[in-house]
Amino acid sequence: MNLASIIGWGVGFGAILISMAFTPTGLGVFWDLSSVFITVVGSFSALMASSEVVAVKKIPTYLGFFFRRNSYAKVSIIKILVELSEKARKEGLLSLDDELEQINDPFFKSGMRLVVDGADPEIIRTMLYLELDQMQERHKVGSDLFKTWAKLAPAFGMTGTLIGLVALLGNLEDKSALGSSMAVALITTLYGTIMANLMFTPVQLKLEKIDSEEAAVKTMIIEGVLSIQSGDNPRILEQKLMTFLTPKDRSQLSSSIGGE
Repeated sequence: MNLASIIGWGVGFGAILISMAFTPTGLGVFWDLSSVFITVVGSFSALMASSEVVAVKKIPTYLGFFFRRNSYAKVSIIKILVELSEKARKEGLLSLDDELEQINDPFFKSGMRLVVDGADPEIIRTMLYLELDQMQERHKVGSDLFKTWAKLAPAFGMTGTLIGLVALLGNLEDKSALGSSMAVALITTLYGTIMANLMFTPVQLKLEKIDSEEAAVKTMIIEGVLSIQSGDNPRILEQKLMTFLTPKDRSQLSSSIGGE
């Protein structure tokens, strides 16, 4: 579970509710069912009209990614790549066939399978980068979905406000209700702003971050696989792949390899 996402939403909604509670009118004036309906249902219907049904159905899945703690074991992957490189240098590429079952990552395993099968380096590079590109295209569908929703929510908030203003202007003779009617008219704009900036935009940015991290890991794997095939020195391979790590992870890798 990603605590940062949960805490961020919790603090954000908490701050808004507390701010509302401290107003002279209290929380009650900030709730209006018709405003919720036009903002939520209206923006969602426009989202469906502008997106594929398959993508809309995956909204719960995308939200799961937002709340899930994503961990990429870069250090472990580099250690495996270095070990495979050492074995390939000593016993040949065919000797790596026995090691494939120990690789859990499907992308990593498919790359090494191509190496063991003796595929041309350019074919391996093309196939792996093609798979990486397709993965990023799939990920982009999710982030673009929430990016679109973040644009639509304030627009429908403004639509609700305009509806409220029309109703207000149509009932000007009741001067005692002008203040409360104006407040209700503006609430939909508030709802749209909150939905866009506290809910949908953070999900979009988080999905983009996850995609970037996963793409970096797969790029690292591709470079490692191609280095093994070309017979690079394991130490050179290690130094090359360490460029994908943070300083902290580099220290962890150096200490783990040095202690073996």
